[in-house]
Amino acid sequence: MPLPELLEVSSKWLAWSGLGLSVLTVVAFVTRWGLRFRLVGVSSFTFLLAVSCWAFSISYSPPVRIEGAVQVPIVFDNGTDLVVAQASSGFAQEAITPTLNQIAANLRPGGRNMEVRVRLRQLQTESKGSSRPVVLGETKRDFSQG
Repeated sequence: MPLPELLEVSSKWLAWSGLGLSVLTVVAFVTRWGLRFRLVGVSSFTFLLAVSCWAFSISYSPPVRIEGAVQVPIVFDNGTDLVVAQASSGFAQEAITPTLNQIAANLRPGGRNMEVRVRLRQLQTESKGSSRPVVLGETKRDFSQG
């Protein structure tokens, strides 16, 4: 089941469960059951889970997938204007542009500058025990244009 659908179904079930537990809590208070105060906590927590699932389902956006892109780890992100990803040693030349575009498309604007540079680098061995980073490609993501 896809995550958005799972969140929608879960929030509905948790809301109905919270409502049922609330009714049970009222019955527990009327009949003076010993676990009535525990039921208050359980029903409150169930409503909290329902609201959390609902809020997350509204804010969730699935990651962008671009044909020909390769998943690479992000090794540096200063949070404002530069993101660097690490390519493996056998990285294909034709995958550079789609990979950069996929990384740029999956960036979120929170706290960043209007323009963010995305670089793809590869470590190349110079001599035994040392290597140097080589930038394979760079693209820019402009958040001012949406």
